[in-house]
Amino acid sequence: MSQTKRKSDSSGADAKGNERQSRLAAALRANLKKRKAQTRSRKESGTQEQGNED
Repeated sequence: MSQTKRKSDSSGADAKGNERQSRLAAALRANLKKRKAQTRSRKESGTQEQGNED
């Protein structure tokens, strides 16, 4: 019901959507950086965790 109404009132929704996209992008970059650091640390120590990887 409110989807057409939301589209017509998109000026505020776009700002919120852009803010959300920015936060999501920052979180993904931080997550990737963390995972790369974990991978490097595992390679340096010579141990690899098997099984429960996402």
